[in-house]
Amino acid sequence: MNADWKTTDLCDAHPQTVAVATPIFRHFGARRRFGGAIATVRCFEDNSLVRERLDEPGAGRVLVVDGGGSLRCALLGDQLGALGVRNGWSGVLVWGCVRDTDALATMDLGILALAAHPAKSVKRGQGERDVAVAFAGVTFRPGHFLYADADGVVIAPAAL
Repeated sequence: MNADWKTTDLCDAHPQTVAVATPIFRHFGARRRFGGAIATVRCFEDNSLVRERLDEPGAGRVLVVDGGGSLRCALLGDQLGALGVRNGWSGVLVWGCVRDTDALATMDLGILALAAHPAKSVKRGQGERDVAVAFAGVTFRPGHFLYADADGVVIAPAAL
């Protein structure tokens, strides 16, 4: 994806098209500007489907993880981050926590999450994939587009 865009410019140019997520996320990856088509996972304190998705070809997409906003464990760490890099994902946005933050900070992957947490999640294989998820004041739909940088997260129904 062309990295010449800024979320501020996208908001100015497409005010009736874009939705802006509530600014609650922190950057954890080395890639500070990222975007792409959205793929989704809904899971709660179980990152089995996050691993499954990141093990698939990313093709520049962004994985949006609806972790229910849980602050009790991490849904992404260094192993899954490396998997995302290896498989060509542009980024991961987690409504929940991440861990191994020193390692994540060195990876060429956009990573946004609420916070860091040292505990890992359970692995029961529970959750849903490719469903619309809503948090941070917006709805993330598979196939729509997410753009993120230092100024925030913008969602659009088509590539901008």
